[in-house]
Amino acid sequence: MIELFTAATPNGWKASVALEEMGLPYTVRALSLGKLEQKEEWFLRINPNGRVPAIIDHDNGDFAVFESGAILIYLAEKTGKLLPTEPKARSRVIQWLMFQMGGVGPMMGQANVFFRYAPEKIAYAIERYQREARRLFEVLERQLKDNLYIAGSEYSIADIDVEIVLELPFQDFEQQLKDNLYIAGSEYSIADIAL
Repeated sequence: MIELFTAATPNGWKASVALEEMGLPYTVRALSLGKLEQKEEWFLRINPNGRVPAIIDHDNGDFAVFESGAILIYLAEKTGKLLPTEPKARSRVIQWLMFQMGGVGPMMGQANVFFRYAPEKIAYAIERYQREARRLFEVLERQLKDNLYIAGSEYSIADIDVEIVLELPFQDFEQQLKDNLYIAGSEYSIADIAL
């Protein structure tokens, strides 16, 4: 049985979606981020980074896995689902997984933080991260133009990873829609699908 330590965050949702898609039995321990439960010593023994999600695989010697991408890979390897075994196909899935984890997720996160939560609105930072998020959307748009799924013709852990992040707003959509017909500019794109 998998024990999932999570909260209502995009990374937490990735682990939940993967567990559901792979049909693995699991229990959930919801952490209170507001109470900093993820920083408590007992949880830091599971995830030294003090972030959600994390899992413990009780069927594999109470093996702990942290970081959403590592969890997706671990679960896919455990079940033989959503990660091809053929080397090239496997590499494509992992490349797109890393693209999201190193690009889309962090850039959208920064765009959101600087636009919504920074005590001082720094135009350069807002524009820089929104511009980079838009560029990454364009990369995804090109990839999905000729592929049913992000890494090719089969649904994979890369799709779980990318889809959840794309459901998050990177800007105030109400204002964006006043400025542009579509979320990422003047043309319909993957950003509009995420709504």
